[in-house]
Amino acid sequence: MGHLFFRDMSIDNSTKTLFLQQCSVNSLVLFPKVVRMVENSENLWFAEWFDTDYYHTLYKHRDEREAELFMRSITNHLQLPAGSQICDLACGKGRHALFLSELGYNVTGLDLSENSIQLAKEFEGKNLRFDVHDMREVYADAQFDGIFNLFTSFGYFDAQSDNLKVLHSIKAMLSQNGVLVIDFMNAEKVIANLVSEEVKTVDGLTFHLTRSYDGTHIFKNIQFDDQGKHFDFTERVQALKRGDFEDLLSKAGFKVVELLGDYELNSFDAQRSDRLILIAQQ
Repeated sequence: MGHLFFRDMSIDNSTKTLFLQQCSVNSLVLFPKVVRMVENSENLWFAEWFDTDYYHTLYKHRDEREAELFMRSITNHLQLPAGSQICDLACGKGRHALFLSELGYNVTGLDLSENSIQLAKEFEGKNLRFDVHDMREVYADAQFDGIFNLFTSFGYFDAQSDNLKVLHSIKAMLSQNGVLVIDFMNAEKVIANLVSEEVKTVDGLTFHLTRSYDGTHIFKNIQFDDQGKHFDFTERVQALKRGDFEDLLSKAGFKVVELLGDYELNSFDAQRSDRLILIAQQ
């Protein structure tokens, strides 16, 4: 197998469009935050590869308007007043956090990736800041009115105990009447419609994609060659369903108050909905 080579990446501070182009992904992509597995090491879940040009090449088709409209719709739906403290937990390079700040919220974006946070920090302002943070831990001295975990940014851990650590930490960071929003793929629909093999050629690179489901996780293996080197990445996420989330949230002291099935906030249907969006409170 080949090895992963990182390039230095820069961004024009005055150009919001360029920022969005670099940090965004297609709204239909299953896993917006991608982790790599190198050789036989299956535990490198937090060595992310989405800061590379290859990631952005593969996922270059984006729907920024959809992401922005979702942030506007969900905050209106929750009746969160301007000035509320919101955490974008596992924010990547911060596209949702940026939209939220433009709506008048005080936003903190947290992510484990130092590279992503370094890029996002270029757009910090009086009501927008970013920090490197492990979502399993409590972010010190913080109380939020809303914590958003968006675009399938949950379920990258193998152990349910780690999922519970995340939820317990979220509970500790939420104000008494705070709200948690988890935006996840609808695993039932994804599994039923899984495309096992696919070849994509983008900007002269040919990506060979294979997808599989082992009963607990959904995998996407990505292989390609560039400049005489072979690259091999695997995206892996727990195939958590409605019942799984309800059980985890209950154990962490949350109650699911609403289930939505898409970014237009229609009700959830296990067979037809594209997303599983859970709204929970303590």
